[in-house]
Amino acid sequence: MKITTFNPSIITKDAEATINLFKELGFEQTHNKAENVDVEFSAHRMKDASGFHVDVVEVPVIPQTYTAIRINVDNFEEAMEFFKSKGFREARGFAPSTTASSEYAYLVSPTGFIVDVCHHIKKSTE
Repeated sequence: MKITTFNPSIITKDAEATINLFKELGFEQTHNKAENVDVEFSAHRMKDASGFHVDVVEVPVIPQTYTAIRINVDNFEEAMEFFKSKGFREARGFAPSTTASSEYAYLVSPTGFIVDVCHHIKKSTE
């Protein structure tokens, strides 16, 4: 398993204030991914001039704000096996899911920190 990106992710029911805070810190939104398949969400990817990233994910149905470490990997199944072998469990209310462009899972460590394991699905060039 190779890690392709690694950055903080803030999951909140109201993203506007958090997005504005990071804009004041010099971050700009590079793209937004909105889905409403298993659960409605809008993921705002932000980057600053130094190349640092932060994701602000708006999920209207969650009861509180969570902070996670987003870990993009080249092999989702291998990553899931690795983290589960270390005692990580699937986060309640955040079942592993697949969108048109990615598969992901929120996992909780034995001590309580959260990782968002994500694998981008490359579009076929046929």
